[in-house]
Amino acid sequence: MSADSVPVPSRDIQNFKPNGPLFRLGRVVATPAALAILEKHGVASATLLTRHQHGDWGDLNAHDRAANEVALKDGSRILSAYVIKGDRLWIVTEAIGQDGVSRASTCILRPEDY
Repeated sequence: MSADSVPVPSRDIQNFKPNGPLFRLGRVVATPAALAILEKHGVASATLLTRHQHGDWGDLNAHDRAANEVALKDGSRILSAYVIKGDRLWIVTEAIGQDGVSRASTCILRPEDY
């Protein structure tokens, strides 16, 4: 993906599950710096959250993609990374909580905010 490109779906189309979200986001929060990047490029947070929740992990390596596939089964943390005209954002959905069902929160942030 070039540094000037706008995010596009990157998950293998054969593995994409369009029938609905793969997991719950919980409470959605964002860092001020991440919100500034979204505003700067005119990208709605809902666009990236939808991609994340439907399994389009964005610009991740094979190891991180595989970890997300495992996380869908074992409830561990889920990470997506998107590059918007040279600016990188992460979306992190926390692991399933003690109730065994819900994920408490999802955060949109820059990697350096982590």
